[in-house]
Amino acid sequence: MNAVRERELFKARVFEWARKLNVNIRTLAIRPMRNKWASCSTAGNLNFSDELLDVDSKVADYVIVHELLHFFVPNHGKLWKSLMRAHLGDYERLEAKLQTTET
Repeated sequence: MNAVRERELFKARVFEWARKLNVNIRTLAIRPMRNKWASCSTAGNLNFSDELLDVDSKVADYVIVHELLHFFVPNHGKLWKSLMRAHLGDYERLEAKLQTTET
């Protein structure tokens, strides 16, 4: 699959999850990121590492949901963990898989 198509499909997944979670995205970018997989701002800006285009789609969904939930919960406390589990089930398994992949 070509790079442009991969980006389009990834962005479509982000917008689908945003719709499910009722998150309004202001800007969405896929770009090189040195030290993290993604970032978000309270203004509705999302950035995802272009390296996510090369990981398993379930692992990428983990990163997408992780960031989108930060629009509601700014930390990784009990509520955030509960929401992650509600949307992704055993999200810790996906998190562990992501940690074996370097940014």
